[in-house]
Amino acid sequence: MAKQNKVHEPPFHIVKRPAIARWKALLIRAVAILAALAVSSLVLFVLTKKSPLEAMKLVYEASFGAYNKSSELGFFAQILTGRKFWAMLQELSMLLVIGLAVTPAFKMKYWNLGAQGQVLFGGLCSVAVMFYLNKGYWETHKWLVVVLMLAAAMVGGVVWAVIPAIFKARWNTNESLFTLMMNYIAIQLVSCMINVWVPTGSSVMGVVNQTTQIGWMPTMVFPESWGMSPSAKNYFFNIIIVVLLTVVMYVYLRYSKHGYELSVVGESVNTANYIGINVKKVIIRTLVFSGLLCGVSGFLLVSGTDHSITTGLDRGYGFTAIIVAWLAKFNPLMMVLTSFLIVFLDKGASDIAMNMGFNESVGEIISGIIILFIIGCEFFINYRIVKTHREG
Repeated sequence: MAKQNKVHEPPFHIVKRPAIARWKALLIRAVAILAALAVSSLVLFVLTKKSPLEAMKLVYEASFGAYNKSSELGFFAQILTGRKFWAMLQELSMLLVIGLAVTPAFKMKYWNLGAQGQVLFGGLCSVAVMFYLNKGYWETHKWLVVVLMLAAAMVGGVVWAVIPAIFKARWNTNESLFTLMMNYIAIQLVSCMINVWVPTGSSVMGVVNQTTQIGWMPTMVFPESWGMSPSAKNYFFNIIIVVLLTVVMYVYLRYSKHGYELSVVGESVNTANYIGINVKKVIIRTLVFSGLLCGVSGFLLVSGTDHSITTGLDRGYGFTAIIVAWLAKFNPLMMVLTSFLIVFLDKGASDIAMNMGFNESVGEIISGIIILFIIGCEFFINYRIVKTHREG
């Protein structure tokens, strides 16, 4: 008699969960955030012997500032006029605009991992205009330099996004690897141009046009009686531009023909071909739009924030933005909340590390714990673990 091999089934297996109510999904996410904060507080308690409440206070103050009871301003007025609040909004807007940029491609199931390179190359084109158009005629036409910087950044972002898209559309190359490799090329191009523009060999480009401020984003003028911080004046237009782009992206994805077509391509390429959608055209057109937004974010970082360029211009948001878009289910309005959540917790982790005498690595560890819990909770929203029933 032939010997039968026994199949050892695992005691548990994973099955797809039916769609759950929105309030249950929100509850799971809230529990995940609280659990992340609890674990982070425990880590900090082991390292510093400081109470978890003190850590949570630092998380809050990192984004909204400390409340000063002796100030004539009320609680909310202190927040709205404070430096930390506007700095947090600036970081939120930069993360959000990159998240908006990757959303159309991901909704189409084109896995664009090249947002970092697209932002960098757009920023490089923008800073090149700022660097070379800085004398004579341009001193009296600063607004024109800003317009040219924006145009150059958008063209740069589009070029860097469309190259992999063309290869994907024509030869079905792997877009994940292609766009990822484009990041490294962009980083080296930025390093190369910094060495060209800064012949001292320091590999650090200082603030460009610091005296003339040619190519700098205009600042908002608030009444002196409002007591707004310089951060509010410097970042106001950046934030407003991102708000407008969020609305445009929401309308584009939800109500336009192009938004419908990329959704169909994402669901099934065969279905798209059957109903007459030109899939190759949709892929290239969608990546033009994504690259355009990445270029805009590069421009905003150069003209409105840094007034310079480094290989870390995107602050790592090129990859964090993927988490933002995914957690929001590619809904631009929901991405405002997910961007806020990640920036709020990340700034809090960094401030905790700094105030308690640690280096940036501790802040990154805490941020990693928080993001791990946030991503992990999505598993319990979409799947469930069930016990395997054995026969006999």
